[in-house]
Amino acid sequence: MKTALITGITGQDGSFLAEFLIEKGYQVHGTIRRSSVDFRERIAHLEGHPQFHLHYADLGDSMSIMQVVSKVRPDEIYNLAAQSHVQVSFDSPEFTADVDATGVLRILEAVRLCGLADTCRIYQASTSELYGKVEEVPQNERTPFHPYSPYAVAKLYGFWIVKEYREAYGMYCCSGILFNHESERRGETFVTRKITLAAARIAQGKQEKLYLGNLSSLRDWGYAKDYVECMWLILQQPEPEDYVIATGEQHSVREFCLHAFRRAGIELEFVGEGENEKGIDKATGKVLIEVSPDFYRPTDVVNLWGDPTKAREQLGWDPSKKTSFEQLVNLMVDADMAKVAVERAGEQVKMNLEEYLEKGIVK
Repeated sequence: MKTALITGITGQDGSFLAEFLIEKGYQVHGTIRRSSVDFRERIAHLEGHPQFHLHYADLGDSMSIMQVVSKVRPDEIYNLAAQSHVQVSFDSPEFTADVDATGVLRILEAVRLCGLADTCRIYQASTSELYGKVEEVPQNERTPFHPYSPYAVAKLYGFWIVKEYREAYGMYCCSGILFNHESERRGETFVTRKITLAAARIAQGKQEKLYLGNLSSLRDWGYAKDYVECMWLILQQPEPEDYVIATGEQHSVREFCLHAFRRAGIELEFVGEGENEKGIDKATGKVLIEVSPDFYRPTDVVNLWGDPTKAREQLGWDPSKKTSFEQLVNLMVDADMAKVAVERAGEQVKMNLEEYLEKGIVK
């Protein structure tokens, strides 16, 4: 039975990967940060499982990383922990650098100093944001990097320090350059989840309007649950190599909106251009989507499109046989429609109870 250590296990990718590895028969260990607020909802169903274990550690604290690695002595490490929000990286660049750049170094050093350099395989979660101000489309493993945010710059350090330890110490460590991958477990501040949740709320009368940034931004969106399989495949190869993980398809934020609102029962049409563009409900003429300059980044990446040829040929991972773009949007909208319906039902119960208390029907 193999042992895996997952940093960032409470996140979207970490929760899907934990489920995947448990099904493979692994002992799965995950790191969480100590906090007075509990953010374990994505892994709550796994707690208590005999193959699932949690440890307190933080990528900003080398001693805590060293302690967990020494205790668990994993066969595989999946470093998924990061400050992963691009816009937030402009507001907190130092924190982003400490976790996303130096944090990777702390893991590599912990493995090396614990005497596991020859036995432990390490996967680093890299990102398509490395390409930033893209120099060619689509992007593959040979495309030059041009990071265009503090997040991307920090992740570029992580990519290169992994490569350095691979070459300097002969360690099995590699990066998966993952393009945008979403799911019903995506955080609500990320644009895709923001769209699907707004579509659900607007359709059920809980929200009036959605404000977004650049509607023409192009992304290669895949399903996170499909992508964690590829992470595992990367660590099963005879030799460590870096791979682009993507669908090979490209869609705009505008297109994502059209599909999401349609799934929620609303047909949109877009009028205007740039910051004056609006998404209008065809049936009512009501403006449901507006562009806000507040959601534009100081430097904006507008054209990410991955080429997964290497992963398809060497790993046997074929994105064309996985979840399609429309299926992904449908999954997310359906989950949020159910979420909003439950919230509405809870609010109604609360209103009824308050009314009964006021009338003295119940005490």
